[in-house]
Amino acid sequence: MTRMPGARGLLPTLVMILTLAACGGAQTSGGDAPTPEATASAAPSEAASDAAQFPVTVEAANGEVTLDEQPTSIVSLSPTATEMLFAIDAGDQVTAVDDFSTYPSDAPTTDLSGFEPNVEAIAGYEPDLVVIADDGADLSTSLGELDIPVLVMPAAQTLDDTYAQIEQLGAATGHDAGAAALVEQMRDDIDKITGDLPGTDEPLTYYHELDDTYYSVTSNTFVGQIYELAGLTNIADEVDDDAGGYPQLSEEFIIDADPDLIFLADTTCCGQTAETVAERPAWDQITAVRDGGVVELDDDVASRWGPRIVDLLRTVGDAVAEHAGS
Repeated sequence: MTRMPGARGLLPTLVMILTLAACGGAQTSGGDAPTPEATASAAPSEAASDAAQFPVTVEAANGEVTLDEQPTSIVSLSPTATEMLFAIDAGDQVTAVDDFSTYPSDAPTTDLSGFEPNVEAIAGYEPDLVVIADDGADLSTSLGELDIPVLVMPAAQTLDDTYAQIEQLGAATGHDAGAAALVEQMRDDIDKITGDLPGTDEPLTYYHELDDTYYSVTSNTFVGQIYELAGLTNIADEVDDDAGGYPQLSEEFIIDADPDLIFLADTTCCGQTAETVAERPAWDQITAVRDGGVVELDDDVASRWGPRIVDLLRTVGDAVAEHAGS
């Protein structure tokens, strides 16, 4: 679970965007660095190998999408897809990304919008593949009429969904190996993080804050499942959830629930910090505030379902390790 839009406008589009460093270029594993001539001669054969995979048909949320040739002009209107594309080493094929695709820093950010897509503006980049997270505007049909293939990759519900989307992008861009390596690395990292977690007599409780009006997440959401991997108990699971996994809690409920940990996913959008939380009336009674268990998250990392979920889990795991014995 980008940047996601400001949390005050978050809920209407939260499921769509639910809003690890990208992999760099290939590195040699030892020996002398290749000469410029060797690099130049190797590059065409690699490109030819990638191109030999095509045509390919990818099964996405919008059905089977066939790409006759390896795409060289990709437009991404999904911040999470942008992160995935660069992480599988397909960044050189990306020519334009939406205004919320601010990671990695070298992504070609434009004023294109994934929320209010403009078909004419998108087509102006002459893309041979467009990746979107939401097709509410029926963008896939509009672009299909222009013979522009579209992959719809909505917010993941599970980690397996994330892995599947990475592999789909790998197939669609000619980077199957890069996608497979990324998925394997993510699985290994997640296994190590969870395997290193300390045991506790009772699970620590937590509150995940989406904005400063106390919207939160339940364990039925993607980010809620990340916390479950760390063995935490969600205080929001105790409320009646009629908001699709994103209930608004009250101050009184949060104070009474007395969470051991508080995770702030509204540091950028709403300027929240451990200090501002401590200044809230009566919040100094909460164990997390009293014992230094307020964790400031990167809003983007906490809202996207791409490669950096490993970073989120690592931050959560560090908080658990620090407070497990307190």
